[in-house]
Amino acid sequence: MAAISFKSVSKSYASPKGPKGSSFLALDGVSLDIEEGEFFGLLGPNGAGKTTMISILAGLSRPTGGSVSVLGFDVQSDYAQARRSLGVVPQELVFDPFFSVREALRIQSGYFGVKNNDDWIDELLESLGLTDKANANMRQLSGGMKRRVLVAQALVHKPPVIVLDEPTAGVDVELRQTLWQFIAKLNKQGSTVLLTTHYLEEAEALCGRIAMLKSGRIVALDHTSELLKAASSNVLRFKVDSELPKALADQARITGRIVQFPAHDALEIERYLAAVREAGLTAQDVEIRKADLEDVFLDVMNKNSQKPLKLAA
Repeated sequence: MAAISFKSVSKSYASPKGPKGSSFLALDGVSLDIEEGEFFGLLGPNGAGKTTMISILAGLSRPTGGSVSVLGFDVQSDYAQARRSLGVVPQELVFDPFFSVREALRIQSGYFGVKNNDDWIDELLESLGLTDKANANMRQLSGGMKRRVLVAQALVHKPPVIVLDEPTAGVDVELRQTLWQFIAKLNKQGSTVLLTTHYLEEAEALCGRIAMLKSGRIVALDHTSELLKAASSNVLRFKVDSELPKALADQARITGRIVQFPAHDALEIERYLAAVREAGLTAQDVEIRKADLEDVFLDVMNKNSQKPLKLAA
């Protein structure tokens, strides 16, 4: 039995810009099974449909077509059991300004009918670096601390399935390390984890399988190691102090002074470096590296495929 199952799920919204009665298709027949105990990554650009999938999974939105289940419980017909099995950390910082951290966690426990939960609450507070903030009002916390509380609230009823929607967006390195150590521990103990993130190095390090979503459709789905193996090239990386000519820049991934080109062989590497020299520029700190998940992701997105590249069990 899958921990999370999407079966031909579609979701359309009324289009605010189109003709009256027209609709926008946010999800287009998405089918996806995530097995119990997996650490699964769901990646895609803004507007790809990731948050729509999570909203349907959490029961916050109804699909236009198809069905979604959590541990076999349909999120619509068996909504109580499905939600009890699920802990969701949302993107947005949502908090109640009238309670302390400990009070917020006790109230969250009560939503799920969990009594005498202080021992687990204490463990959550310690594991997420919140012990010294336990009696602080939620309004007094920094953004990073509020996000830690959101994680604790999602886990307070010990759900077997954990959904993390951009959990480290805009937070410091310390929180990322603390969070991933704790979530990895829960995953090793059997919890299923679904992660969406724009930090692709996190997904590469943590996720055993990854799905890539574009325009509401899955365009790639495989084990992380297989996606990386499928990358057809290494990457030539260097720094320059001036802008590349447009014809050259159109072939590159440029971040500030850092320029990166896909490079299949030594001859192609030399061609790029020669073109840089001909433009009157000097390549500094030149290195050749293996393609990473970000390279794979950009390649998949740029192909603009309308059919799944690979659907693995």
